[in-house]
Amino acid sequence: MKIYVIIIFILLNLLSWSTFGVDKRKALKNQWRTSEKTLLTLSFFGPFGALLGMKTFHHKTKKIKFKILIPLFLFLQIVLYLLFFYPF
Repeated sequence: MKIYVIIIFILLNLLSWSTFGVDKRKALKNQWRTSEKTLLTLSFFGPFGALLGMKTFHHKTKKIKFKILIPLFLFLQIVLYLLFFYPF
C-alpha cells in the first residue's frame, strides 16, 4: 500500500514539474498557456515538483499567489506524509 502512495507522489510531482516547464516554453513562444488555476491545482497535489519547476524554469517566481501557496502546499503535504508513514 505504501509503495503505491510513493509512486503516485512521484508521478504527481513529475507532472507538476513538467507542466511548469511546458507553460514556461509556451510563454516564451507567445502560445496558448496553462491556466494559473490548473498550475495551482497541480501544485497542491505535487508541490515538490511545482517548487522545483518554479526554480528550474524561473516561472511564476514573481507571482505572490505562487510564492505563498506552493510552500504552504509543500508544508501540508510533508505533514500528511509524516502522519501517513509515521502515525502516532
